[in-house]
Amino acid sequence: MRFVFSMLMHRSILWILLIINILGTIYGYIWYGSQLSETPPQFLLFVPDSPTASLFFIFVLIAFLLGKNWPLLEALAIVTLFKYGIWAVVMNILVWKVTGTIDPIAWMLILSHAAMAIEGILYAPFYRIKPWHLAFVAIWTLHNDVIDYVFRMLPRYSMLDQYIPEIGYFTFWLSIVSIGITYFLCVRPKRS
Repeated sequence: MRFVFSMLMHRSILWILLIINILGTIYGYIWYGSQLSETPPQFLLFVPDSPTASLFFIFVLIAFLLGKNWPLLEALAIVTLFKYGIWAVVMNILVWKVTGTIDPIAWMLILSHAAMAIEGILYAPFYRIKPWHLAFVAIWTLHNDVIDYVFRMLPRYSMLDQYIPEIGYFTFWLSIVSIGITYFLCVRPKRS
């Protein structure tokens, strides 16, 4: 296990992940471009879910490269990377189930978002999250769910419009699971 931990924190691995996450974040914000152009200003911060999650992780990686920890960004990163990573995988599989087809872009989204969820969890042993960081992130995350499903700012998948109530319910519980996993891995007393 020590070998895996040292490999994860090796500077070359951190640099590779930083470059991949920067490119993915840029692509993500471009993907949201048309939706962002129509989004009311007060919701702009809460619409591009996945690229914002990877942006948080970019700052975590920069901190690691500087030999530092930025716990609030670590908490934002792990919760949102896991949540939106899993969410996008499930939504793209649901699109496949509803339409009966899946294209290369959907496969890329499935694989890249699965990687987001995994990288957030893999780095959990290195985070220094305190209970107040997680409390802040829990409020942020659940508030984002309200913005998405009460004000209809969720990512646009028109073929899934008929399932919005079920997707909202799933998303709420995915938020709770993401917060719970972060508590279990990073905050609870006597964690190893």
